[in-house]
Amino acid sequence: MTIQGVFFDLGGTLYTYKHVPRSHGELLNVAATRLGMTDPKPLKKAYGTAITALSAEYAEKSYYLHRDLFRDAFQRCTELVGASATPDLLDWYIDAHRDSVFGCLEIKPDCLDTLSRLRELGLYQCIVSNIDDDMLEPLVQREGLHRYLDHWTSSEAAQSCKPHRGFFELCLQKSGLRAEQVLFVGDSPEHDIAGAAALGMRTALIIDEGMPPPLQSGKQAVDAHHTIRSLAELPALVRG
Repeated sequence: MTIQGVFFDLGGTLYTYKHVPRSHGELLNVAATRLGMTDPKPLKKAYGTAITALSAEYAEKSYYLHRDLFRDAFQRCTELVGASATPDLLDWYIDAHRDSVFGCLEIKPDCLDTLSRLRELGLYQCIVSNIDDDMLEPLVQREGLHRYLDHWTSSEAAQSCKPHRGFFELCLQKSGLRAEQVLFVGDSPEHDIAGAAALGMRTALIIDEGMPPPLQSGKQAVDAHHTIRSLAELPALVRG
């Protein structure tokens, strides 16, 4: 069936994560100082351990706020280094983490041109993002993505997180399209590809060069129908 709509993930898909590791490393440097640590390396190692474990735990939930996931990961990593994160420190971290990610997410260079070309082809376009409202709305407005999109929906608004089918079903309902009329584009085999394919959507896995998708739990995922390395490949792909 002819593709009539393209649903996009956000981070790793329309935006690259390439600046996130450096920015978060700088944030953990500050956090270590606030904890009275002279060397931030143990905290950074502990955070890696914590976020891996929490990603697996949260993957069992059909819905969660990402601010809670990151708050829990930071609290657990402080415990792993024998420190205690006060409520004030946790509040500081989650606000600083949000600001850090927002500031360093960089729109991909071919994003706006691709969205414009797909719009000219008459395709329905939307964002389906595992993200909280306080991140999605500002990012859409910052880059003017609303000019090309029919809707954008966060997991917070949907009260459902990919790969849970409820999120995909809600966005299909908004679009008025059937699953087989939609191409879902995302960077996460677990969240995007497996979730969309389970409903019968066609899928395109986009490679965010040098950046593995975050928050993977290690669950087995299905193969995407297509693998692409740039958004610019999409117009030719949807035309068949």
